[in-house]
Amino acid sequence: MAGDDSGRPTIFPTLLYADAKAAIQQLTEAFGFTEATVYEGEGGTVMHAELTYGNGAVMLGSKGRGGLFDQVMKDAGPCGVYLVVDDVDAHHQRAKEHGVEILMPPTDQDYGSRDYMARDAEGNVWSFGTYAPETRA
Repeated sequence: MAGDDSGRPTIFPTLLYADAKAAIQQLTEAFGFTEATVYEGEGGTVMHAELTYGNGAVMLGSKGRGGLFDQVMKDAGPCGVYLVVDDVDAHHQRAKEHGVEILMPPTDQDYGSRDYMARDAEGNVWSFGTYAPETRA
């Protein structure tokens, strides 16, 4: 049920990549995501994948896999996703060691968060920080 307190996320950013396998590798190795599931079609096309981080998750797949979502997302640009991390500096160092493009190094914000910003191999912007807004149903 949406809005319950089960701990199950109710919002899942969903991204399509030209090279979904490379994206999965970068997101797990450089950003610390955990691969929950990957469903492949013919020729190794990633039809659907779920990667988790803390109590959240992202879904992703290969561009050109077919279907309505693929069709309507064909001309979509990159997106931005924010993740809460406990140790921004250590997370940043891990991403940097894996050759991720860093757009903003760890920076203390006026509102009390410490954040950094990076771009994945296909242009999506990932922000990582200590700001964790409270949500209420």
